[in-house]
Amino acid sequence: MTWQEVCDDPSLQNLPYKIELDQWGRIIMSPANNRHGKRQFRIGALLEKQMRGGEIITECSIDTPLGTKVADVAWASDAFIRKHGDVTPFPAAPEICVEVKSLSNTKMDIAEKIMLYLAQGAQEVWICDADGNISFHNRTGIITRSVLAPAFAMKV
Repeated sequence: MTWQEVCDDPSLQNLPYKIELDQWGRIIMSPANNRHGKRQFRIGALLEKQMRGGEIITECSIDTPLGTKVADVAWASDAFIRKHGDVTPFPAAPEICVEVKSLSNTKMDIAEKIMLYLAQGAQEVWICDADGNISFHNRTGIITRSVLAPAFAMKV
């Protein structure tokens, strides 16, 4: 199954969970909860206040070698948007990709997403844990603060 087929399938609309595809086109589902949604919105709102010259995207689909992954929140520069428009999924990752950990996420799942988003061009990947703590990652590994948004809170 392709990402476009998932988006076009009426039976997959308005589901109460997040959908991604693995490298074989199989649907992977993660149930959403209200805390996850609140954190996702808060991170997007804070990013929007701090970042200029770009757009906030929630549920940002990104094509990766291991299937279509969906960042909970992303910040894409104006240059990224000019290059990629609204193509779905994006063939590259926006500059900042954020994952809000779900109860179903394992450490390996999160490590894989960090690796995939960075490999697809993200400059930073942020992880929000169950307590609202944010960790920042780039190609060198974990960093103490975001370079792109240095004033961003370490907890939401």
